[in-house]
Amino acid sequence: MSSKSKHIKWGILAPGRIARKFASDLATLKDAELYAVASRNMEHAIAFKNTYNAKVAYGNYMDLMNDPKVDAIYIATPHAFHKIYTIDCLRRKKAVLCEKPLALNSADVDQMIQVAQQENVLLMEALWTCFLPHFKNVLSFIDSGAYGTVLSIEADFGFLPEFKAGGRLFDKQLGGGSLLDIGIDPILLALSVLGVPDRIEANAQFFETGVDSECKMKFHYQQGKSAQLRSTLLEQTPTHGIIQCEKGKIVIHPSFHKPSKVSFIDHMGKETLKDFGVGTLGYNFEISHFNDLLRRGKTQSP
Repeated sequence: MSSKSKHIKWGILAPGRIARKFASDLATLKDAELYAVASRNMEHAIAFKNTYNAKVAYGNYMDLMNDPKVDAIYIATPHAFHKIYTIDCLRRKKAVLCEKPLALNSADVDQMIQVAQQENVLLMEALWTCFLPHFKNVLSFIDSGAYGTVLSIEADFGFLPEFKAGGRLFDKQLGGGSLLDIGIDPILLALSVLGVPDRIEANAQFFETGVDSECKMKFHYQQGKSAQLRSTLLEQTPTHGIIQCEKGKIVIHPSFHKPSKVSFIDHMGKETLKDFGVGTLGYNFEISHFNDLLRRGKTQSP
């Protein structure tokens, strides 16, 4: 596909909680639409279709993948199924936006990328935070050098779900645990600001089901720079991001991975608060980026 005016028809594979948020923000875009939804339960698919004004509902995933009118598919299954359904979609020439984490391990990710390259089809991980105005502004501000070099980062993400032994968060076979579910967000901040660390320290606690209930990480960089990161399913945490620089501090207010406000505090203690006025849940920025890549015939995001 390579048309700047192409109206993108989306399909959603697995209409769960995050898919509802995605569909809500997709509806705010004029150059794209939710065309189809697929669930393994036809009643769920029909209910989702009616709520979010999709055109078609499917009671299985293959019918969605084989629909010739669908341009792109958003995969929102539990983590363990990302690989298989992504590859199935790519083999059918469907562009894929797959929820994070892309897969359970690097070998699976490599295979997914290899198939995308073989089929010459767009594949992107749904790291929606990257496209939010406040997040992009923070990275731009750091690049400007106004506060000098970044010295350290602190970031956390924690909440207290009801324990369910067979639930997605607590099932090892489904890719459960704090690190894969929410640890990716603090890690994203560290990687975006400081890059890949030279050394990582990490320790975890575990539920009886074998998945991590909490993970504490320290990323070590050259010149003494570091990132203190934490993900937990044991308590609600502030979920903020604090970036300490030579000449000031940047505080991304809770929740740092969602549309948020940012405080810029200089070395004299003067604080400037920026509100980015996002009126959606924030997924529309990610969708717009993906749509643009698809129209330009790209197969990956820069």
